[in-house]
Amino acid sequence: MASKTQQSRHGGGYPKDLLDVAAMPRRQIEDLLRLARSLKTKQRRGMPHRLLPGKTLGLLFEKPSTRTRVSFEAGMNQLGGHALVLLMGDSQLSRGESVSDTARVLSRYLDGIVIRTYDHAVVQEWAAAADMPVINGLTDHSHPCQALSDLLTIQELKGRLKGLTLAYVGDGNNVTNSLIEAGAKMGMRVVAGCPAGYQPDQHVIDRARIDAEATGGAIELIENPQVAVKEADVLYTDVWISMGREREQARRLKTLAPYQLDARLLQRAKPNAIVMHCLPAHRGEEIAAEVIDGPQSVVIDQAENRLHMQKAILAQLLTRRKGA
Repeated sequence: MASKTQQSRHGGGYPKDLLDVAAMPRRQIEDLLRLARSLKTKQRRGMPHRLLPGKTLGLLFEKPSTRTRVSFEAGMNQLGGHALVLLMGDSQLSRGESVSDTARVLSRYLDGIVIRTYDHAVVQEWAAAADMPVINGLTDHSHPCQALSDLLTIQELKGRLKGLTLAYVGDGNNVTNSLIEAGAKMGMRVVAGCPAGYQPDQHVIDRARIDAEATGGAIELIENPQVAVKEADVLYTDVWISMGREREQARRLKTLAPYQLDARLLQRAKPNAIVMHCLPAHRGEEIAAEVIDGPQSVVIDQAENRLHMQKAILAQLLTRRKGA
């Protein structure tokens, strides 16, 4: 029997929640991209776009956050709604109240909630219990809002998604998982250049390859970073030591050193390749300063688009009232 989350659908027949890109129909992603572009244009032209008047969004954080928190909070305000930041340590969750009880109660107060935590099972538990939409603001498994925002940036700068090659080099982490899922949905070739033991989740790869077969995309794992980035349209990297991995620092720095996104790797990509990093960045570790601060870097555009994509996500998922 399908779970409550799988059964629940919002406008357009889309899932109630946004937990990972793999669960999203391609049409939903296309709709989000169109809506995000429209909202971005309206904001830049000073046109009002109060699509969520009277709506309230909760932001529940167990991990530190800059872009996720600010983009969702500012975005909700710009859409005419209100956002409440809920720190995990300040809630009864920290004293043992169950996720189920909390989710059911907050569903009576809020129109949606963004959760940033460690264990992906936590957001799944929230989605199963809550009547309101649950949005994954980041877990150790995936970062769907980041990947969707990155699709927007790539589409803006390259004019398309299908047929492009995105090469990710470094630690195959939650961002890598979501980029693989997103690229497969949109017909891209995604190459993960990661050392053995640091590759993306195999079940993510297996599922994404099924999607890629249907869209004309491809998912490849290549350990040699020089080969992985060859003729890429997009070069992407992320930190080597994610939150919770600090004890592995010495080993990770040694193993991942050959995967630094530097000028040498950049030269093997296409001449007009763009450089992406989801931030925060550690210059001199996963990326060289001259690359992230160079003319092919689009990291600030990429960060800005978090705002526009988050607004599109909120408008899509929170437009209908609970029980409508």
